Amino acid sequence: MSPVQKAVVITGGGSGIGRATARAFAEDGAHVLVVGRTESALRETAEGHDRIAALAVDIQEDGAPQAVVSAALEAFGRVDVLVNNAAHAGFAALDGLDRAAVAAQLGTNLLAPVFLTQGALDALEATGGTVVNVSSSGSLGRRAWPQNSVYGLTKAALDFLTRTWAVELAPRGIRCVGIAPGVIDTGFAVRSGIPEEGYEEFLASVAGHVPSGRVGSPEDIAWWIVQLCRPEGAYANGTVLAVDGALSVT
Repeated sequence: MSPVQKAVVITGGGSGIGRATARAFAEDGAHVLVVGRTESALRETAEGHDRIAALAVDIQEDGAPQAVVSAALEAFGRVDVLVNNAAHAGFAALDGLDRAAVAAQLGTNLLAPVFLTQGALDALEATGGTVVNVSSSGSLGRRAWPQNSVYGLTKAALDFLTRTWAVELAPRGIRCVGIAPGVIDTGFAVRSGIPEEGYEEFLASVAGHVPSGRVGSPEDIAWWIVQLCRPEGAYANGTVLAVDGALSVT
């Protein structure tokens, strides 16, 4: 087997943006390890793509960062890109917040990226690699996000980490960039608590407010992630790119 030229690790790789990004990288010639809790969903992501391998693990668990990095190194011998994409959401106002639900969001959206990135530093330094943090355009600027306060705070914090890590890790040759999707048709909202029968109405309502006239697709985000990780994008560092049809600037 010829040496792997580029290896990518993507969390939340069983659906939506993670799945589309894995396939986009594979089609671009990279080898990809998709990480998630549901093995069957990861297999669906990898189906028909011999460059995609899967690892079923809960990234919140102790030892998960070491397991993910070890699996990537064993499979590919290197890590060039880490995409912190996995996310957990829950809809509730302050007076309805549940401690366990808050802890789950903090664990998946914030603590897991911190410690997975920490665990991958040596591998990323060896390749001059790139960390991509997937946040949300809903948490940018001075906007409020009722019913989504905890999810939004984790994404705002992730943007802060992107900026800080870019400065901290630059001496080691590692870049850190963020991408902030708008409303993307992934089914994530349904999995997070929106009734399925109202999902299409929700998307249509949002599309009516987006200057570009539509909600996004997972492929819209995947394309940008791949571009940010190309050698030609190497001067982008510490930036968080909103890809939301201009919704966040209205």
